[in-house]
Amino acid sequence: MRAEPNTGAYLAARQAVLMGDYRSAAEYFTLALTRDPANPMILENAALSFLSLGDLDRALPIAQRMEAEGLESQIASMILGATEAKSGNFEALLSRMADGRGTGPLVDGLTTAWAHMGKGDVSAALKSFDDLANQPGLGPFASYHKALALAMVGDFEGAEALMASDAAGPLLLTRRAAIARAQILSQLDRDADAVALLDEMFGTDLDPALAAMRVALANDEVLPFTLIGDPVDGIAEVYFSVSAFLRREAGDEYTLLYARVATYLRPEHTDALLMTASLLESMERFELAVETYRQVPASDPSFHAAELGRAEALRRLDRVDAAVEVLEQLVRSHADLAIVHVTLGDLMRQMERFADAVTAYDKALALYPAEDQSQWFIHYARAIAHERQDNWDKAEADFRKALDLNPDQPQVLNYLGYSLVEKQMKLDEALDMIERAVAARPDSGYIVDSLGWVLYRLGRYEEAIVHMERAAELMPVDPIVNDHLGDVLWSVGRFREARFQWTRALSFDPEEKDATRIRRKLEVGLDAVLAEEGAAPLKQVANGN
Repeated sequence: MRAEPNTGAYLAARQAVLMGDYRSAAEYFTLALTRDPANPMILENAALSFLSLGDLDRALPIAQRMEAEGLESQIASMILGATEAKSGNFEALLSRMADGRGTGPLVDGLTTAWAHMGKGDVSAALKSFDDLANQPGLGPFASYHKALALAMVGDFEGAEALMASDAAGPLLLTRRAAIARAQILSQLDRDADAVALLDEMFGTDLDPALAAMRVALANDEVLPFTLIGDPVDGIAEVYFSVSAFLRREAGDEYTLLYARVATYLRPEHTDALLMTASLLESMERFELAVETYRQVPASDPSFHAAELGRAEALRRLDRVDAAVEVLEQLVRSHADLAIVHVTLGDLMRQMERFADAVTAYDKALALYPAEDQSQWFIHYARAIAHERQDNWDKAEADFRKALDLNPDQPQVLNYLGYSLVEKQMKLDEALDMIERAVAARPDSGYIVDSLGWVLYRLGRYEEAIVHMERAAELMPVDPIVNDHLGDVLWSVGRFREARFQWTRALSFDPEEKDATRIRRKLEVGLDAVLAEEGAAPLKQVANGN
């Protein structure tokens, strides 16, 4: 007699799925299975939850039960195939692929080839790669992995011939492909070509791992081929390659499954770890992202990238003090990386610790040997930090330096233009800047609001209304935009509509100082508030006085 289902556990599991809590979902589905162990839906969801967590060891018995029950499941096949690969059971893996109990044509075709490599049958492996290359749309993947397989067994000439033929297409433009090809070229005593490849693909923007490679190549050191160490690494690379492709084509939840298998098969696969963590961040699973970033060891050249990601995930969890601690430790260990100081500066700016932000940006800029366009954002961010400390001269200098480096950058044009408007300085120049910003970003509510506001400051009230109403359409619940629209409406005598907009602005929870001013306008009107503040009356502004 079949046991009654554990309805409570199942409902709790479903709720956990909706909340994106894979850990709770896995536990509740497992609990539900104790009362209903053959339920296909519960089995599938339990396996999926454990796979999403990257816990394939606990997913395995569930997948085995599903296969024993004759249930067709891509999730179960992925789990079973991955565990067979990791254990080196290539015979079972080949049998699975041959019987159609795999994941899909691309993964199965590449896995079959790598499994033949695992059995030592290189000829069968190369034939499998070639057969897959003849299938529509799969050629680049087959050629790329065939090149990796050839390099793994020491056939660097054959590997480079495939790389040079461009048969792998867009896969050659990835960072990992660049590393693989540079290592292959180095093995062929073509270090100069490897350097040229890195320079062409990355210019001077090299992360620590690439920078170390370039230095070694420039010193005529022979780089070992390390991208793939054995056939299991090759199968891990299959899942990583597919996850990188799926990230542009499929949902994050589905892509995550492939990235999880890649890290299960090769736990030290840093790029797969970083992708997994990034996917979890995109899905707002920040706790899991933090756990994943922490799996990258301090000795790894990409450790700084993992720590930057971990700090951001901690910030998104409102664990700001922990994020600051991560970045401050990173500043000590990676003081030569500008991005580390910039990221710390950004966090300090968000915390309104503007003096600390300026210090961090100063250190970042000091690390650059020369000016280039990429530095515009650092000057822009430092300008904001100066402006918020009322250091206007320094702020304006940084805003203008940002524009020197990136003349048509709409964020800078808007911020500088708006600041000049608020300070009643250089209004004609401010208008030109904001008009250029609007031309570049016509659907940005903030920028359109700035244009309406500078026209208001210039006394061109009727022109201002058009843009302020457009800004309110783009950002209907923004308190500042609605407050500004109220002021513009008041300036043309549309007092009832102005009061309506001010009331709306109050309903959107403005900052207290703004709320106090809005309430005062509702009490006595804009003209009286301007008089209380010692500002010029509206008519005088309109007359150009």
